[in-house]
Amino acid sequence: MKTLFLLPVLLLSLLSTSCWGVDSDDLVVRDGLYYKKFTDTPFTGKVSGNEQGKMKNGKKEGAWVTYHPNGQLELKGSYKNGEYEGDWVSYWDTGQIKDKSNWKNNKREGERVNTNADGTVFHPYTGTYKNGKKITN
Repeated sequence: MKTLFLLPVLLLSLLSTSCWGVDSDDLVVRDGLYYKKFTDTPFTGKVSGNEQGKMKNGKKEGAWVTYHPNGQLELKGSYKNGEYEGDWVSYWDTGQIKDKSNWKNNKREGERVNTNADGTVFHPYTGTYKNGKKITN
């Protein structure tokens, strides 16, 4: 008898949590935090669709990917408390690498390589960065 009672309670509790996730189109940004449309609580859970990753208290957290409208990978990297952290790579809609850089505390740190759509190096952005500022070519 207890099992029959606990099963519906368990199912209802699972359905009411945000762990199932939402499509990225169902989120809105207010004051720098992400919310599910028509709610007042910052979103926590998985995000699917054009952008994919996890959020915690309205901020992006951990590994994320974004796709171009043609389905090609556009961007991949990680967030920590809503800020860029670690290695990030962006791609042209052809699949060619557009930009590679490392981030620390939401600022570029270390080597960055930026390319044109034809794969040639785009020198104005390529170089070594320290605390978000370009220090060498």
